[in-house]
Amino acid sequence: MLYSIIVPVYNRPGEVKELLDSLSAQTVKPFELLIIEDGSKERCDHLLDHYRSFFTVRYFYKDNSGRSDTRNYGMERAEGDYLLFFDSDVILPPAYFEKLEEAMNNGYCDCFGGPDAADSSFSDMQKAVSHAMTSFWTTGGIRGGKAVMEKFCPRTFNMGFSKEVYRKVGDFKDMMGEDIDLSIRIRNAGFNIRLIREVYVYHKRRIDMKRFYKQVNNFGQARIWLQLIHPGSLKAVHAAPALMLITGAVLLAASFFCPWLLLLPLFYMLLIFFDSLFKNRSFKVASLSVVAAAVQITGYGMGFLKAFWYKMILKQPLETKENLTKIYNRG
Repeated sequence: MLYSIIVPVYNRPGEVKELLDSLSAQTVKPFELLIIEDGSKERCDHLLDHYRSFFTVRYFYKDNSGRSDTRNYGMERAEGDYLLFFDSDVILPPAYFEKLEEAMNNGYCDCFGGPDAADSSFSDMQKAVSHAMTSFWTTGGIRGGKAVMEKFCPRTFNMGFSKEVYRKVGDFKDMMGEDIDLSIRIRNAGFNIRLIREVYVYHKRRIDMKRFYKQVNNFGQARIWLQLIHPGSLKAVHAAPALMLITGAVLLAASFFCPWLLLLPLFYMLLIFFDSLFKNRSFKVASLSVVAAAVQITGYGMGFLKAFWYKMILKQPLETKENLTKIYNRG
C-alpha cells in the first residue's frame, strides 16, 4: 500500500528539514511526500533535492489560503491509496512506518490516529508544553493518552485515512477544529477509526507562552463551533478546563475568608509537578510543566467560556449561524 504524506507548510524551512531527516531515516519507506507551501515567504523547496534519493518528494507552491484548503489541495493531487497528515513541526521515530504497516496488516482500519510525545532532544520548555498537552491530568487523555474520557478523534499532527474515506466524506472545512470535525464525519459515515499507540510522533510544540496561549484559546473556542455543527459532540471533559478556571476564581475569592481553600489548587499543581517529574526525570521540566499547564488551562478555558457566552448564551456568535453553515458547507 502506498501512503501519501501531506504536509502544509508556512514559513518553516527549519522544521521541514527535521521532518525530512526523520522520513529519510525510516526503516521502510512505502510513501510519497507532498509538501504544500502555503504562500510562504521563507520557502523550503531548496531543501528537497537531497531527499529525493530516499523517497518520492513532490513540491507545490500556492497562494496563502489556510491550513484546511492547503491540505485539501494536497489530497486532490495525492497518488497513494492512503492519505497521511503531519504538521511541519513533527519528527517521526525511525520505525514509524514499520509499525504502521504491521498494525495495518494485523487489522486494517479506514482511519487512524496516533499520539504525540516529546523527544529526548527537545528543550526543557518543549517537554513541559508537551506534558501539558498530553497528560491525563490536563487533557483527560483525549489526544491519544492511555486513559481516554471520550471517543478518540485523530488530529492532523498524526492522522491518516483511506482514499475511500476521502471520496465519501469529503475534505477539511475552513473552520476551527477542522480535524475533529472531519473525524466526527468519518465516524458518522460508518467508517472505523482506530488509535494506534505505536505510531506516535515527536511534536515540537510552541514554546512562546503568548503563542501557546493563543493556540489553546482557539482550541477552546473550537469546541463550541463543533457543538453547533455536531450537536452532542460536546462532552464533560471538553468543559473541564473552563470549570477549573471558574473554580479557581471562586476559591481565590473565598480564600479571603477561608485561606485553607488555596490548598486545593496547590494540590493540583503538585499533582502535575510530580506526574511530570516521574515521566521526565527533571525538576526543571516538572516546574515548567506547572507553568505550561496553567497557560493551557487558562487559555483553553477562556476561549471556551468566550465562545460559550457569545454563541450559546447571548445567541450572538462571533459569526452568525448562517455564516457558520456557509463556512461548513464550503467546498
